[in-house]
Formats: sequence, C-alpha cells, structure tokens
Amino acid sequence: MTSVTADLQQLVERDRDHECPGYGPEHLCVRIVGVADLPTRFGEFSIVAFWNNRDSKEHVAIIRGDVRGQENVPCRVHSECLTGDALGSLRCDCRDQLEAALRRVGELPLGIVLYMRQEGRGIGLINKIRAYALQDRGLDTVEANLALGFRDDERDYAIAAHMIDSLGAKSIQLMTNNPRKVDQLREYGVTVSGRVPHILPSNPHNLFYLQTKANRSGHFIDFAGKPHLPEQSDWVRVEGMPERIPEEE
Repeated sequence: MTSVTADLQQLVERDRDHECPGYGPEHLCVRIVGVADLPTRFGEFSIVAFWNNRDSKEHVAIIRGDVRGQENVPCRVHSECLTGDALGSLRCDCRDQLEAALRRVGELPLGIVLYMRQEGRGIGLINKIRAYALQDRGLDTVEANLALGFRDDERDYAIAAHMIDSLGAKSIQLMTNNPRKVDQLREYGVTVSGRVPHILPSNPHNLFYLQTKANRSGHFIDFAGKPHLPEQSDWVRVEGMPERIPEEE
C-alpha cells in the first residue's frame, strides 16, 4: 500500500459513524467506506469507495496524491456509461472522456476523477437503450429522453458535491464542458475555481450526439469556429490540437 493510500485510510475511520443533514433536497449523505491502491495504465492512483443514504449505487473517487486541504485540484465528475466505458461504443464520447481524464490526472501530482453511477444521464441502462432505439428512428438525445418521460438530463450532483467535501479538497478546477455541472456543484457548496475544457475529437457515429449536446443542452463545444466572445471565460480546445493563436489586433 502506498503512503498516500495509507494516509487516506484515516478517512474510513473518520466516517465510520458519520451523519450529517445531507446535501440537496433529498438530504444526501455519504461515507467513505474503503480505500485501496489502484495501479492503472494511466498512472498510480488511490481508489475511494463511498456509501450513500439514498440507494445502493456505489460511487468511487480515483485520486492522485493527497488532495486534503488542497486548492485548485483538477477534478473530473464522470457519469457511468457501460456501453461507452466498458464496451467501446462509438455512439458517445464517454470512454474517450474518461480515459483522457485519467491520463491527464495521472500526469499530475494531485487530481480527482469521480465515477458516478448515473447511467444514461440518470435514466438508467434499460431506458438508455430505449432512447437509443428512438435515436435510431431519427430523434436526438434530448427528444428521446423527453419522449420517454424524462428531462433531457436527470443527473443530480449532490452526492458528487458531498464526495468532494469528504475528500477534503478546498477548491477544484472542474474538467467539463457542461455548464449545468458547474452550476449545480456551486449550488451545493463546492468552490469551483475554474473550468478546464474537456473536448475530444468526434467520430461519424457520435458527431450528431455532440452537436446536440452543444445546441440543445448548452455544452461548451464549438464546431463552427465561432468568434470568441468577451463574456466567455475560456476558449474551447480540442484534445491533441494546438493552442489557439491569438488574433491580431
């Protein structure tokens, strides 16, 4: 066991009898219940397992270094995607985003990747496959979710916010293109000190999916090279592409 993982074991003892008012309207509370080493192809990590008081879903944090008391910790909040993460589906960019986050954090002294059991933007695996069937008939991802009686995105980040707090990070640099994720975490008390664009190249199977993310869900993905507006906090970059050259005055 690495020294960092050994130190993080203290969190298990600290949380053994943890109870709190909880986060969000459902008063969600989590406890750290296990910590272990996690050597991966992307680097050496510690993995932290969480119990929560709402359901039996088992969320985990993959951590690089000891993030307790640290500021501006790079953090990716990744929602589970069996078809993408495990089966290599090209219908989405989930596996690419997960691997890019692990690779990036694995190169840093400190970082967090939360793996949230929120399959299909919170609608579950069965309903996600039903949504796929509707998409095969021409609906986009938003239309398919609405046709099944769901909102376009059913995810809630109260548990993620409590996980970040339990890990002791004072503030995070959130790796995301999703403005709702930033807003929700801040609403739940997480200090998001900045946003790091997290865009991967598209393929013919997921281009329409990514365009829907940008056009219907407001994700910060620029396919058309639109001018950079002054009110935008940062320029969207694509993984593996050179930095944008500033325009001449």
